[in-house]
Amino acid sequence: MSTEQNKALVRHMVEETFNRGNVSQFDEFMAPDFVEREVLPPGIPSGREGVKQLTAMLRSAFPDFQATIEDIVAEGDKVVIRQTWTGTHEGEFMGVLPTGKSVSIGVIDILRIAGGKCVEHWGQMDTMSLMQQLGVIPA
Repeated sequence: MSTEQNKALVRHMVEETFNRGNVSQFDEFMAPDFVEREVLPPGIPSGREGVKQLTAMLRSAFPDFQATIEDIVAEGDKVVIRQTWTGTHEGEFMGVLPTGKSVSIGVIDILRIAGGKCVEHWGQMDTMSLMQQLGVIPA
C-alpha cells in the first residue's frame, strides 16, 4: 500500500472505531497478530482485545468522545498521528466516578501497516493532564 493509502486507512479507523464507537470494526483494521506496544491501564490485556476494551471504556466514560487528527505523517510502512481527544466525563473511568467535566488531551500514535491492516502500535497519551482535568490529582 502507498503512504496515502496507509494514511486513509488510519483516518478511517479513527473515525469508525473511536469517533463512532464501532469497536467491533477494529477487526477490519487490525491484523489478527496485532502487537500493542503501549502500556495499557491495569486489567486491560495487550493486543487487539486490549485496544477494543480501552476504546469501549473510553466511550462508556466519555460518551461524546471525539478524536481529532491534528497531524498525520506517513513514511514507508508507518503512520504517525497527533490527535486531540475530547469528551465529557459522564461514566466511571479507571475508578473515578463521573465528574461531568469536559476534558481535552493530546495523544500521539505510531502505527505500522502491512497487508492493508495495522500490525503494530506505539502510543503516548497525556494521562497526567487527563487526571488533572478530572480533579484526581492537583494541577
